[in-house]
Amino acid sequence: MSQHDSYLDECHLFIFDLDGTLYEDTKHFDHFAYKLKDKLPKEEHESFLRDFTQVKEGLHPLTIGKVYDTKEDLFWTWDPFTEKISNPESWNGEQVERSSNEPLPASTFDFDRWIAIGDGWWPPYVLARHYGLPMSECHKAYDETKVDMSSQKGWLTETPGLRSFLEKIKKEKTIVLMTNSEATDVDRLLKELNLQNLFHDRITSATKPVQTSEHFHELLKRYKVKPEEAVSIGDNFMNEIAPALQFGMHAIWLTPDEPNMEHDKLHPVRSLTDIL
Repeated sequence: MSQHDSYLDECHLFIFDLDGTLYEDTKHFDHFAYKLKDKLPKEEHESFLRDFTQVKEGLHPLTIGKVYDTKEDLFWTWDPFTEKISNPESWNGEQVERSSNEPLPASTFDFDRWIAIGDGWWPPYVLARHYGLPMSECHKAYDETKVDMSSQKGWLTETPGLRSFLEKIKKEKTIVLMTNSEATDVDRLLKELNLQNLFHDRITSATKPVQTSEHFHELLKRYKVKPEEAVSIGDNFMNEIAPALQFGMHAIWLTPDEPNMEHDKLHPVRSLTDIL
């Protein structure tokens, strides 16, 4: 760990996400989008691809960090600390006259009516839902993408030095893997990444962000660690980062963009190589 990461010396519990965190690639998001597109009627393909291009170029209101309401077809800004939504926008980016005074806790995101757009998996999912693809078909496309990632070469690039880093901190710290992926997918991905047999504990099918706080509470209790002595590492702000900050934990956020917020326990990085 570098000198400016000295806060990690005080952390005794490291909680790692898997997808988008323990490997370097992002091209699987495009793969997922094309699988979703192919499940739509052909007359929707052109519009879907046009919107997907705009999203990737930052020219669409569909952005990471917002919440999508499938019933109203609106994007809302979500405050991770008050958990309130505000500034609704239409699909075309126009401000809409709506108000919401009630909090929308992460535990209420059902990914059917309310979709938290936390990382690169979710923009394609939201696009597909907007164009009428049922949630069940979206999940099929996701499962197919995960199978391709674990069974075909070229989808996963190891983070240089990650295994040796985990082996080193495992001697003195507790390291936990907490992921929404199912156990069989986790086994395949860890083997492909040469990261098997490194974690003291694993939580699969974690249902983040709905159950993130519940898992954090249990882990802190199980390992007798204070919140300020724990760090959550992930690429999904709503799944791993906001709940950690709410708990008083440190949070390492893998993000390609400059964050639009500051917090004394928030540590944005572009890759895990920045802390190795």
